[in-house]
Amino acid sequence: RNKPEASCCSMEARAAAARELLLAALEDLSQEQLKRFRHKLRDAQLDGRSIPRGRLEGADAVDLAEQLTEFYGPEPALDVARKTLKRADVRDVAARLKEQRLHRLGPSSSALLSVSEYKKKYREHVLLQHAKIKERNARSVKINKRFTKLLIAPESAAPEPEALGPVEEPEPERARRSDTHTFNRLFGRDEEGQRPLTVVLQGPAGIGKTMAAKKILYDWAAGKLYHSKVDFAFFMPCRELLERSGTCSLADLILDQCPDRSAPVRQMLAQSERLLFILDGADELPAPGPAEAAPCTDPFEAAGSARVLGGLLSKALLPGARLLVTTRAAAPGRLQGRLRSPQCAEVRGFSDKDKKKYFYKFFQDEWRAERAYRFVKENETLFALCFVPFVCWIVCTVVRQQLELGQDLSRTSKTTTSVYLLFITSVLSSAPAAAGPRVQGELRKLCRLAREGVLGRRAQFAERDLERLELRGSTVQTLFLNKKELSGVLEAEVTYQFIDQSFQEFFAALSYLLEDEEAPGAPAGGVGALLREDAELRCHLALTTRFLFGLLSAERMRDIERYFGCVVSERVKQDVLRWVQDLGQGRPTAAPEGSEKPEALEGTEEPEEEEGEELNHPLELLYCLYETQEDAFVRQALRGLPELVLERVCFSRMDLAVLSYCVRCCPAGQALRLVSCRLATAQEKKKKSLMKRLQGSLGGGSSSQATKTKPQASPLHPLCEAMMDPHCGLHRLTLFRCKLTDAVCRDLSQALREAPALAELGLLHNGLSEAGLRVLSEGLAWPQCRVQTLRVQQPSLQEELQYLVGLLWQSLTLTTLDLSGCQLPESMVTYLCAVLQQPRCHLQTLSLTSVELSEQSLQELRAVKTAKPGLLITHPALDSHLEPPEGFSSAL
Repeated sequence: RNKPEASCCSMEARAAAARELLLAALEDLSQEQLKRFRHKLRDAQLDGRSIPRGRLEGADAVDLAEQLTEFYGPEPALDVARKTLKRADVRDVAARLKEQRLHRLGPSSSALLSVSEYKKKYREHVLLQHAKIKERNARSVKINKRFTKLLIAPESAAPEPEALGPVEEPEPERARRSDTHTFNRLFGRDEEGQRPLTVVLQGPAGIGKTMAAKKILYDWAAGKLYHSKVDFAFFMPCRELLERSGTCSLADLILDQCPDRSAPVRQMLAQSERLLFILDGADELPAPGPAEAAPCTDPFEAAGSARVLGGLLSKALLPGARLLVTTRAAAPGRLQGRLRSPQCAEVRGFSDKDKKKYFYKFFQDEWRAERAYRFVKENETLFALCFVPFVCWIVCTVVRQQLELGQDLSRTSKTTTSVYLLFITSVLSSAPAAAGPRVQGELRKLCRLAREGVLGRRAQFAERDLERLELRGSTVQTLFLNKKELSGVLEAEVTYQFIDQSFQEFFAALSYLLEDEEAPGAPAGGVGALLREDAELRCHLALTTRFLFGLLSAERMRDIERYFGCVVSERVKQDVLRWVQDLGQGRPTAAPEGSEKPEALEGTEEPEEEEGEELNHPLELLYCLYETQEDAFVRQALRGLPELVLERVCFSRMDLAVLSYCVRCCPAGQALRLVSCRLATAQEKKKKSLMKRLQGSLGGGSSSQATKTKPQASPLHPLCEAMMDPHCGLHRLTLFRCKLTDAVCRDLSQALREAPALAELGLLHNGLSEAGLRVLSEGLAWPQCRVQTLRVQQPSLQEELQYLVGLLWQSLTLTTLDLSGCQLPESMVTYLCAVLQQPRCHLQTLSLTSVELSEQSLQELRAVKTAKPGLLITHPALDSHLEPPEGFSSAL
């Protein structure tokens, strides 16, 4: 890149210098020359535009300089002026202006290029810059060869309020593979016909958001995306820009991405509706402080990077521009208040088919690819983890090394933490055995550097940081840090960053086990600094916390002692356990089921939560516990959380695997409440081959009967299996507004028959069908079913309640039935009263609060109370005003 004088290195300084040169040139003209210049300027065009003639009449040198600068921009105005001077036959001034411009601002290879011409040059530059990507081990690969399609799904809407009758589970919009068509759809029209200007791609760390964003940029430059809508696209790595010292303008950031400093920035910005800004890692942006109450609105204003990026994000800056924002899954709630009408999409990683494609692309050698893929697929848990592209890369890297060294593939582990740990130990094993102690010491220092960066929100480190910790030139530096040179005013600035952000977070977590808090030079604060409850930092530290939990399992701690030659203190594990239990003690107690106002159930909308990440915090904690894979630790930790409440979660298969594991380990007395949750369907149904479809249609009735298979398991199947585990202590399960399909009811019915500790079940407004209620009643009537308290609240159920009533004389354990909020016709009340008077009916409490009853029905219920004085029936119109037992809910 050609460098002009240092004083003109910023956009603002260059503009001032251009204005000064222009004015000096025009003031050199005589009155006659100035008149000829004005006359020729009327026909001077740039991008088909010229200054209106009325503005030029009688203008002096100062007026003309202002008009030129305002209309064309400072630097393009110099080019227009020079060409006009030559046409006005003032060639000496034109030549002098060219020479002074060269001296002050440097050569301008594209000064005379129009925006349309520069667009072509910029696209070619982007294709050249982004044709290859660096893998984490610093090997460059072509983006088109390495990129494997991901599943991208539109954001799932919140479950709709319950209809009057049973409803089928809505078919969610299918996740689509990230091809050109899917990328084009991101900015497609919504249901109301509006095109979004902000699209958010969200997903967990390593899921492929950055890769997808870079592929979108590359495909745009190749003319495959948005070619009729976007003239210029710019990739803004938020974390890197936030660590940039000093101030800069948006125009400066744009120029940094152009092939030269003479891009027609003003003309580009003048058509902001044809610009696309890709903000990668927007969750890194800090919340605006009091000093940033006035957002950045001028693209030429020099400000801090956070303020400039925040202005783009909030649409205070270039409101007509398109934004593509990537963020970790836990962060959108925090960003929501800053975004303007965003359209969200979830990056879900690889489908099973794409995992196989990735293996073959990675290994290239077909024999090794097949062997590696077959091994990983047989390890069910490990194969599931490979839906995250970065984890898939680590697994492939480790397996390739094991194949090359002839090692046992079974060493490859089954949690994210264990996969990362295995990768690091595999990489370090390449060092000579004699260097072991030295490398172990370097690793501790590297972990300290990572920890300082994570807690201080830093991803880039200067050479002095490495020198302070004696890491410069070390083995671990070459293995785990990437060196980056940034061109400065006087000399290049060298910075280092971890080969991936998630590695920095892993090493930060590892530092808590490698370093004794009381050792000299150890960072202050201990594990408490990581487990802080600040909502702003909780999202930022989520992955580090998850890794910490994973490293605390007894097996991982043994691995750390074996590989890194240190004794791991149990104190860290006890501190973390205490933190989880304190979290349970400190959380506000959830309102008992049924205590909400009835109006909240009858409305058309669910209450909005201000902090999106707060809703997901319990699920994130379960992910942390899952990483330990240590049943005793999980059981002990959950004792501090007697009730787990998950609200408005759209469960993925991994979410359900995590929840199921924790339920399998939960202690006696545990309660679980799922509120307005949506259960994911299977990722993709495989299309039948043409031959199989023909066989099915031509095979006749007998063959179709022979090929009948048992009903497919529902998404809730893993949770139901966990409930049946002999060690599961789940005592109470409440499902509220979760749209239970018949398939879910079948699996839940099976769980009710075998769950060893489940004593209370709440089914509140779940859109149950008649078939679903019938199969649930069969499970509740099973002799081994231990449910004692049943709450069913769904106004749409009337005659269907016969199945529940019928189980009252079959169940040996059911003693409490709450039908509050249901509708009971007279015939159903008559049937209920007949069953209640049967000697085999063991019911002790019946709640009919808020149920509308006719006078005949009330008379029949009074007769039952007289015949069975031990049976407590609660209804406002009945004589008895006895309070229900303590802890019994009856008001939803």
